[in-house]
Amino acid sequence: MLSSNEFDLYNLSHPIPSILCSSLSSTLQDQHLYDCQVDVSECGEVVANYFNYNPLFPGVILTQKQEFFGMISRRRFLERLSRPYGIELFLKRPLKLLYRLEKKQLLILAGSTPILEATQSALKRLPDLVYEPIVVQLAPQIYRLIDMYQLLLAQAQIHQLSNQILQELYQELQIKASLDGLTQVANRHFFDQYFEQQWLQLEFTKFPLSLIFTDVDYFKAYNDTYGHQAGDDCLKQIAQVIAQTLTLDQGLVARYGGEEFVVVLPKIYLDQAILIAEKMRDNIKAIQLHHPSSSVSSHVTISLGIATVEFGNSEIMNQIKTPGDLIIAADQALYEAKNQGRDRVVSFSMRDPYLWVTSPQVSLQNH
Repeated sequence: MLSSNEFDLYNLSHPIPSILCSSLSSTLQDQHLYDCQVDVSECGEVVANYFNYNPLFPGVILTQKQEFFGMISRRRFLERLSRPYGIELFLKRPLKLLYRLEKKQLLILAGSTPILEATQSALKRLPDLVYEPIVVQLAPQIYRLIDMYQLLLAQAQIHQLSNQILQELYQELQIKASLDGLTQVANRHFFDQYFEQQWLQLEFTKFPLSLIFTDVDYFKAYNDTYGHQAGDDCLKQIAQVIAQTLTLDQGLVARYGGEEFVVVLPKIYLDQAILIAEKMRDNIKAIQLHHPSSSVSSHVTISLGIATVEFGNSEIMNQIKTPGDLIIAADQALYEAKNQGRDRVVSFSMRDPYLWVTSPQVSLQNH
């Protein structure tokens, strides 16, 4: 004779079926559904054997003449058997008798029911029915079962997926909010945040911070000659060339306003910044954008101004005390590059605010 302790609700040696929720719109029919059907004329021992050899079956579907009759869950079946004389009363008798005693209101949902909707419906049941399996109707007279535990796992997976999607959307919005709509390099707002952050970090670690301001030479004349659409295309190409001149982790390129761009170079000393600026100037020349209205070249050129702060140098820090001071110094260097004839790199020496280092004709000038 079988005893009730031969039946286990869950057997950990059997893997739990994987939960299939690849999208927020996953439905019941997308999940692993259990198919165990027994005619009500069979005796309880048949169901006992099903449960004993299939530890994950949450219940069995009862049929009569191959039509749906009802459902009895593993939990209720084992509870009934565990009562005094339960095995003697029900193992050898037709399931129909047991079902009449254990008949409860069933939750029957279509296979197309979304997981979230199914979970809500299941949790609205009376407390003693909450953990009963849900009957899933796939087609007329085709029924399967899904365990409440499975359903909750599926909902948790959808919740995790929705959080992931929201996080990705948030990151995408952050990226879009940080980019200049025309040139697709960083915008002024993001530059302000990044520059301030780098200043604080490098001030603490005592590494240098270089800033390059660059301006497209005679850009208004370019616009007047070719029109604003061509001017926009020109700015896009300029921005991409400047950005591609830097390595991935070398710094930040941002549109500062109009035809002016700014490059932030953390941990870069002045001599390195000059080389980077010269490479930018050469790369712009290499794309050969025609500019017949320019007074310095038949092609588009740029002027660049550089300023560098060395946080470990007290003499320099006496002159450059704030991020705004460094911006002013780089902007003054750019002004000097234009003043000296454009298409050149000028760096502002922090050791002597009146000493300019100019490239390509490297010279020292006093103002």
